[in-house]
Amino acid sequence: MKTIYQALAEIEATNQIAALATIVRSKGSTPRHGTSKMLVYADGKIIGTVGGGELERRVHVAAQEAMQDGEARYLSYNMSDPSKGDPGICGGTVEVFVEPILPNPTLLLIGAGHVGKAVAYLAKWLDFHVVVAEDRAEFCTPEHIPGGDEYLPVAMDEITKHFQINTQTYIVMATRGADVDAVALPDLLESDAAYIGVIGSKRRWLAAASLLQERGIPEEKYTHIHSPIGLEIEAETPEEIAVSIMAEVLMIRNGGTGEKMST
Repeated sequence: MKTIYQALAEIEATNQIAALATIVRSKGSTPRHGTSKMLVYADGKIIGTVGGGELERRVHVAAQEAMQDGEARYLSYNMSDPSKGDPGICGGTVEVFVEPILPNPTLLLIGAGHVGKAVAYLAKWLDFHVVVAEDRAEFCTPEHIPGGDEYLPVAMDEITKHFQINTQTYIVMATRGADVDAVALPDLLESDAAYIGVIGSKRRWLAAASLLQERGIPEEKYTHIHSPIGLEIEAETPEEIAVSIMAEVLMIRNGGTGEKMST
């Protein structure tokens, strides 16, 4: 059985998301004492324990929340009187620090054309984990798009079967047409992606939206999609368009406004 430290190394190597809960202080009678740890995976599985029972359930919930919002938590519990909401009756107190283990953000690039090449290059330079997905296998290679960390030569409606999207995933769709977008989007819309942007004009997006409606996807499911993708900088070349796209991705990731800096 792997240790928590081995699991942490594996999580970092595979760019996964998780949360680590550590008892930083305990006093009196408690199920576990200082430095006891529990690692919580995105799917809810755990390694280690902070004491079991109601205490551990509450810490597990806090760990899931930390993975969602990226914020650490400091939890303090009395273990005396369950009738007052305490998670135990041992008589002591316990304090737990919960920290999210967040990977480098992932740029899921769907489409391997000229703009896709430029986006992959820039995203890698910005320290994103770059995943390239393309239904034409001959274009989904390191030779065609250098710098990718993963390549998914799969059908557009099978991307989520081969790659786990989480809250640190930013999706850029730079495909060859609205019909391709409409095949890929239904599954992507069910994911936890932090951002979905679709390249093309307003007219192309209206065509894609119409195809989604024909597939039974209600409008409220895709109102958060960014299309036309990118910030307005009058971009023309693939490289300029990539700057526009990644500027919008960074704006969303960092909570910016896209407005001119005032200071």
